[in-house]
Amino acid sequence: MLPERLKTLRSEAKLTQKEIANKLNISQKGYSYWERGEREPNNDSLQKLANIFNVSTDYLLGKTDQVKKSTFDEDLEKSLESFHAFSGKTMSENDREAIKQWLIDNFKDKY
Repeated sequence: MLPERLKTLRSEAKLTQKEIANKLNISQKGYSYWERGEREPNNDSLQKLANIFNVSTDYLLGKTDQVKKSTFDEDLEKSLESFHAFSGKTMSENDREAIKQWLIDNFKDKY
């Protein structure tokens, strides 16, 4: 399942094997092994692939057919909705927005 999904996603993204390999800091040959099903990526590489293609690792592995994963912004909003209080005190909207902006500034490009 993984090889087919990698080929399809790469093709849809109009990327070459070399371009994906460069994003992963691996050789094109190493990436091609994954697309041919001769080897499997380790967990770290699998997560990076999921991020590149904006899908879940479960989708890559064939555990689900749901293609797209939640975006960073959607995940952030869900997290902030449940984070209404800190140390037993209700958080102000300004504080919530400040935390949101800090998270975006420090983590959006990493995940």
